[in-house]
Amino acid sequence: MCADIPGNRVPRIAPLPEAEWDDTLKAATASIGPLNVLTTLGRHPKLFGSWIRLGTALLMKGLLSDRDRELAIMRTAYLRDCAYEWGHHRRLALAAGLSEAEVAALRLPLDDHGWADDDLMVLTAADELNERSTLTGATWTALSARFGEQELIELVMLIGHYHMVAFALNALRVQDEEEH
Repeated sequence: MCADIPGNRVPRIAPLPEAEWDDTLKAATASIGPLNVLTTLGRHPKLFGSWIRLGTALLMKGLLSDRDRELAIMRTAYLRDCAYEWGHHRRLALAAGLSEAEVAALRLPLDDHGWADDDLMVLTAADELNERSTLTGATWTALSARFGEQELIELVMLIGHYHMVAFALNALRVQDEEEH
C-alpha cells in the first residue's frame, strides 16, 4: 500500500531534532504529538506555519462530520498509496465511527461494499477528484442536496489537502513513528 517498499523508506529528509523546534512546531507537537510529518515539514518554518493552520482548520475545526472527514481522508490515502496517512487516520476513522469492515472496504471498488448513500457521496467525490481533478454534475448535485456552500468548499479542499500531504509524505519518505 506504499509508494515505496516499506523496508526501503529511508527518510529523504530526517525529522528536525527537538532542540531545533520553533514555537509553532512545539505547539503542534504539544497538541498532537511529535509526529514525523510535523517534525519533517517543520524544517521549513515559514511553510510549516501556514500548512499547520490549514491542516488544523480542516482536521479539527471544520464543518464536516468526523465520519465524512475521515472517509474522505482515508479514501484519499488509499488512492495516493500513502501508508503513513492511512496508518494515522485509521485510528481516527475508527474513533469517528467507521467499523473495521468499513475501513477495509475503503481499499475496494466502491460497488464492492454496501455503503450508505451519505458515505458513498463522500467517497465518490474523493474518487472523482483523484481521477478527474473535478466532480461530475451528478456528484455535485448529490453533494449539494446534502451540504451547504461552506461544507462543499471544505470537502473539496480537504481532499485536495490530503493529496498534497500524501505527495509530501511519499516523496520525502516520512517514516511512521513505529518503524524505528
